[in-house]
Amino acid sequence: MYQGRRVLVTVAACCALAAGGGPALAAAGGGAGGASGGPTPDPAGSAGRVVDVGEGRGIRLECRGSGSPTVVLVSGTGGAADEWTTVADPARPTIAPKPGAGAVLPAVASFTRVCAYDRPGTTRFDGGPASSTPVAQPTTAAAGVRDLRAALAAGGERPPYVLVGASWGAMIAELFARTDFPRVAGLVTVDGASPYLRDTLTAAQWSDWMKKIAATDTGKGAEVPDYETSVAQIRRAPAPPRPLPAVVLTSDRPWDLGVGNSGSTWPAWLAAQDRLARELRARHVPETGRGHGIAVERPRLVVDAVREVVERARDGG
Repeated sequence: MYQGRRVLVTVAACCALAAGGGPALAAAGGGAGGASGGPTPDPAGSAGRVVDVGEGRGIRLECRGSGSPTVVLVSGTGGAADEWTTVADPARPTIAPKPGAGAVLPAVASFTRVCAYDRPGTTRFDGGPASSTPVAQPTTAAAGVRDLRAALAAGGERPPYVLVGASWGAMIAELFARTDFPRVAGLVTVDGASPYLRDTLTAAQWSDWMKKIAATDTGKGAEVPDYETSVAQIRRAPAPPRPLPAVVLTSDRPWDLGVGNSGSTWPAWLAAQDRLARELRARHVPETGRGHGIAVERPRLVVDAVREVVERARDGG
């Protein structure tokens, strides 16, 4: 199925193999290049641009639309900006998603400013490397926040921001909201990972998951999240002084991290989603009718959640 590269792979850059990973997953392992050198030229015909974030590095940023607040889309592990510009055909689940006006980014651009970006080490749906300069891996949520902050500043994109984080991207979005609270107007998580997985998974499951993620580090620059460190970073960060407008979207089609022999991780994932929604005081949508790839499979659901948070932010929360 198309989701071999970036549906389960958005949680741990290894689990897509259990879901039938295809050629694009292999590209994710080595297509990003080494951990040095300048940015790759932006793909021909792309609406994005590579902005200079200092230290000889560039990050590709794609923004459309106008209005405030600015919505910032943060992909899951390995996912480039095109994760938000492509749509799956539910009638043909084996066909790769294609760009479409109904995708999250173009749909959100119809009512406010919206940006997506290529984190270092990510790959596009066509299997090509992202245009951002590769960096050493593994990476952390704090590193993701620094890069996102730098890319938005270099691109001249002004706050306030509504952050939309899918899977691993939700960890980056949550830490950004905690550390840049005055500039954040709202938050949407799309089957997002959270620090609570450290508590809801068994010790054996967590250990096996960390080992499996570490094994995906090929040394060739492909994105590898350091969850252990990132959980500590988020837990050390102060909670926002007041609740933000927020929506938590959760998969309701069971999937599994596929780690060890300690039982299904699905109950732990759902428990972590519940705790995340309570922490954020968010409206929780547990019936999404899709698996982990909600943004690609049911973009309208994500767009509606974003619109809700944007409108609440415009009304003062």
